[in-house]
Order: sequence, then C-alpha cells, then structure tokens
Amino acid sequence: MAITKQHEYYEKRLEKLVKEMPYYVVKYVDDKWDIRSPLTLFNYVRDFKEFFSWLIAEGITDCQSIKDIPIESLANLSLDDANNYFKYIARKKYKVSEKDDEIKQIDTKTVNRHKSSLRSLFKYLTVESEVKTGKPYFERNVMAKIPIKKVKETFNERAKSITDKIFIDDMDIDFLDYVQKEYEASLSSSQKRYFKRDKERDFAILSLFLGTGIRVNELTNLRIKDIDFSAKEISVIRKGGKKDTVSVTPSSLQDLNHYLEVRKEKYKAGDGENEYLFVKFYKGRTEPLTNRAVEDIVYKYTKSFDKRMSPHKLRHTYATNLAEQTGGDIPLIMNQLGHTQSDISLLYINTSREKQRKAAELLDQRRKRE
Repeated sequence: MAITKQHEYYEKRLEKLVKEMPYYVVKYVDDKWDIRSPLTLFNYVRDFKEFFSWLIAEGITDCQSIKDIPIESLANLSLDDANNYFKYIARKKYKVSEKDDEIKQIDTKTVNRHKSSLRSLFKYLTVESEVKTGKPYFERNVMAKIPIKKVKETFNERAKSITDKIFIDDMDIDFLDYVQKEYEASLSSSQKRYFKRDKERDFAILSLFLGTGIRVNELTNLRIKDIDFSAKEISVIRKGGKKDTVSVTPSSLQDLNHYLEVRKEKYKAGDGENEYLFVKFYKGRTEPLTNRAVEDIVYKYTKSFDKRMSPHKLRHTYATNLAEQTGGDIPLIMNQLGHTQSDISLLYINTSREKQRKAAELLDQRRKRE
C-alpha cells in the first residue's frame, strides 16, 4: 500500500492523541491499526476524547484525567446517560468562521458519526476483545441500544443540495477566466505581489480540480512522475492507498505545463521525478503544499468570484459536467472519480434542475396549443 502525506500526518496526530487515552483505548487503536486508516482512527479517538471529557464534566465518572477513566465507567453507563450525551452533541452550536458571526448547529450526519465512533469502541470492548479470563472487557453494550437516525433525503433532494453549492452550466469556465483576467484588479498592491508570484501554480491547481475531479489529498500527493502529458493522464493514490489513473482535459494539462515552466525558478524546487508537484518556498525551504493550504487557495478564489467553495465542490462540478457530456455514463463516471458504488455517481446525473424546469415548460406547452 502506498503511504501518503495524509497518512503520515494523521499517524503522528493519532500517536500524540492516544497518549491521553485510557489503556483500553490504546489497546483498541493498536488492534485496529492495520484495519482502519489513520484518519478514521484519529477521528474516532477525537470523538472518544469529547465523550470522556463529558463524562468527567457531568460527574458520571470520578476522575480528573481522561487517562484515568476506569473501564467500569463504560460498563455501567446508563442508557439515560448515553442518550443525554448524544442530546448534548446534537444541541451544540459553532461559529462558521472566526471572521463571521454566523452560528450553526451540528447536523445529523455529524451526530451519527459520534454514534458510530462509540459503537465501534463499545463493540470492541464487549465482543471483539479478550482479556486474561478469555472474555471481553465487559458484556453489557449500552451503545448497541442507541439508534442511528437516518438522514431522509431523496436522490433528487441530495442532487439539489449539490447543485446549490457548485458551478453549473459554464460557470466553471467563467470562473477560470475570472482568475486569469479579472481577479488581480480586486487586490491591493501587497496582495498583487503574492498573486503574481503564485498565479501559475494556483491556476494549475484550480484547473486540475475542474479538469479531473480528483480529491484534495490526491492532488497534494502528486509527484512529477505522476504526470503523463502524452497519454493525457495522471496517476493518483485513492482512498485506502490504491493507485489509479485519471484522464485530464488537454487545457488543464496546458495550465499544468505553464506552472512547471516557472516552478523551479519561483519555488527553488527540484525537478526529479519523485519531487512533489505542488510546492511553496517558505523560510528558505521548498515544501509540498498541505491539504489545508490547497483548500485555502480554492476558498480564496471562489469566494472572490461567486461563493466560497471547497476542493470537493470543484470535484462535484467536474462530475456534473462529465455526466452531462457523456449522457450519464455511470461506469465512466465511477472510474474517473474512483467511486466504488454506482449510487454516488448517480447523484451527478440528477443535478441539473434547469433541465427539469425546461422539461416542465415543454410539457406545459401542450396545453397552450390552439
């Protein structure tokens, strides 16, 4: 399995977080290490930390430190207390950003993730583990009694939600044109200096998202050897460390080539085949861009053009355009996006609400015949 930067990053964060956990969580992580990805385990343990902190704050366990919470606190947890914890999670509110006063409430999907995390831990402690007696840590699994509330959405409603957050029709082309020709005019003198420095790199990133549909982690892990200009393809590492090949639009390859022409000079970057493709020059060192850095690049340009969008929304934009151009070729969409289930790809075939409106108008014209 290929080891990505994201894999290494979350391994380190997980190792640090586990040091704060009780011995039974340490054992859980060790036993799941080769089964779950570091990202999944990190998210699970982070959820455990919030749960344990709540147990202490509510006086349900008589401990000052998470590390000291005894296994009995979980074994004897009442159903009422378990339900109260998820009510606490569901009613939490958060600020959208530090610069914005908008307040949002945790959504059902996030609550479900917390439930799944704790279900996994409790299942391990009551079924999958074994102590010296040959039995699991304890037998009563209160989390098995907690239902996961399904998010009820039709395919059409899920597709509508995607459409509201992406570039539709030719807006992706308009967006790239804006970045090339108009964005600079909106900047101050100091901002223009940084824009000119990174213009080719940033534009290649935006263009590659919109010309391939790859994920942000797949983009940041690209190395120079992964680009095949003659075959018009790039090699990527999918989820689970699987290698895959993705077709690239010719215009995106051209934008990428423009970046490569200035990459060495602007970022003091090496041109060896194993060098990371997208880099920055910081404090005298050339470093690969992180996922967060790429997300910030996408946020900056999309917000200036129309609405703040993530790399994943650019992926959705590409997928919707691909579905339109191919007449909804599900196998092709699945292969290009690295989907393992066809129902995810089907979403992009249902995203054009404008087509629905036009179809309704055409149907209605029959009533207007004289």
